[in-house]
Amino acid sequence: MTQTAARRIGRTLALVLPVVLVLSGTLAVTSVPWANRSTESQMLTASSENVSVRATPRAPHEVLREKLLADLQQKDPGVALTNLQRAVESRPSLARHCMTIARDLGRAAVARYGPTRAQSFSRPVCDTSFAAGVSQQAQGA
Repeated sequence: MTQTAARRIGRTLALVLPVVLVLSGTLAVTSVPWANRSTESQMLTASSENVSVRATPRAPHEVLREKLLADLQQKDPGVALTNLQRAVESRPSLARHCMTIARDLGRAAVARYGPTRAQSFSRPVCDTSFAAGVSQQAQGA
């Protein structure tokens, strides 16, 4: 046997052997009787029902909205509006969502405090969108 023939055999084994080992290991695992001993072989299958779904990352304005609504419920709308103003000042990218968040806070304030008391918390944050939300919710209530 020449040195070239030995190299060819070695290269062939180096390519084929890992594939054979992986396939034989996979086949061995899929045919093991895991739970039920009455069945001779039980195939291991993946089920989409048991796969956990990764949570999609939420946008910063959605996180802020939830935090501010919680502030409104736990404290008062004034605290939530102050925190909204500070958040927009520290992250200018949130400014385009400021009006909708303030309007949502106004609606939530009416649901919690009633239209008259909710209006007393109004301040000029995000072009008076809080007051607009209070007004819209009061008209619909």
